[in-house]
Amino acid sequence: MNKNVKILIINPNSDLEMTKDIQETAEKFAREHFEVLCLPTPGAPKFIETREDEVLAAPGMIKLAKENNDKCDAFIIACHCDPNIDVINEITDKPVVGIGEASMRIASILGHRFSIIQTTKESVPLKEDLVRKYQLQDSLASVRAPQEIPPESSDEERYIEAARAAIAEDRADVIVLGCAGLTGLAKRMQQELGIPVMDGVICALILATALI
Repeated sequence: MNKNVKILIINPNSDLEMTKDIQETAEKFAREHFEVLCLPTPGAPKFIETREDEVLAAPGMIKLAKENNDKCDAFIIACHCDPNIDVINEITDKPVVGIGEASMRIASILGHRFSIIQTTKESVPLKEDLVRKYQLQDSLASVRAPQEIPPESSDEERYIEAARAAIAEDRADVIVLGCAGLTGLAKRMQQELGIPVMDGVICALILATALI
């Protein structure tokens, strides 16, 4: 990959810590072969969980896309619901990749049925709608959020237990992490579970670099 290539990752929320985590994952993948920059969305909610959150994020996302259209070779939307991706596609002729679609499509290649592990129960219906949008419902085993477990358990343990349930009860043979905020967990979870675990940020970078 040409070192002059630049990919802009739009974090649709305004959370600076999550933006930093996404940037770190992207830089590890790029390994100085190309440039990556992740920016938070100005004026957006701190977390994208509902349709209203997606709408509130739209003006800032549009602003970022217009300001950077001539400065980058591709855009990545770093929220697993792929919010406002159709709008960004209207603005630019550059490749636009959502981490939701990228991770689910790669998962459908790697296994027979995949399960999506969400951070909250409230966002499960949105993810089910997204699966239907991409016509991947025949490959979907389930969409799950962690159940309540003892408070001494870590967040990572909660997601691993949710994934174990998806494997045992839903016959999933690939796990998709359903939030950009879970970036960095895939490798450790894969070692625990023994099946592929998809990090949406990495999946989107794979597709974006191929399209470039």
